[in-house]
Amino acid sequence: MSKESQNSDNASNNNAADTNASDSIFESLESETFDSAVDMESPEQIVDLLEQQLADVRERELKAQAELENFRKRLLRDTEQQLKYALMPFVRDLVEVVDNLNRASEAANTGSGTEGVVAGVKLVQHQFNQVLAKYSCKPIVSVGQQFDPNFHQAIAQQPSAEHAAGTVMYETSVGYIMHDRVVRPSMVIVSTGPAN
Repeated sequence: MSKESQNSDNASNNNAADTNASDSIFESLESETFDSAVDMESPEQIVDLLEQQLADVRERELKAQAELENFRKRLLRDTEQQLKYALMPFVRDLVEVVDNLNRASEAANTGSGTEGVVAGVKLVQHQFNQVLAKYSCKPIVSVGQQFDPNFHQAIAQQPSAEHAAGTVMYETSVGYIMHDRVVRPSMVIVSTGPAN
């Protein structure tokens, strides 16, 4: 073997040795960095960190469940309200029929020889009132009551010795209430008190 080839082999071996040495240095640095990161967080610290993360996830889950339950309750309440007042337009229309029957009954009472008509109209009037009551629609009691704009609509004011000021003295159209809502306010004449 010649001296030049020996030198060339030695140089190759030295280069390979240098490369292996630098690789092992990098590996040891990476290993030390990983070991130091693990040393910075002991198993207890890791467990604490995981427990904190688990607690955060559970808290978010509970909040989401509470929001879902609130939404469900609100939806149920809104649905019940819609069902409760679904017949409101029907009742408004029916109230007009009752008004006409009331007027017919009053007109028939003033004439003579109309006892049969009066009896028939009163029977129908009674049936209509039963239907309204069946659907929780009741007349608003107005005469003699204190005027309340939530239930009454004043069409006039008159002095009255019999009624105190602000009291309903006459009702021109009966008002109706369904459950706790006014279907139609009573049309009333309100007393202004005794005339001076």
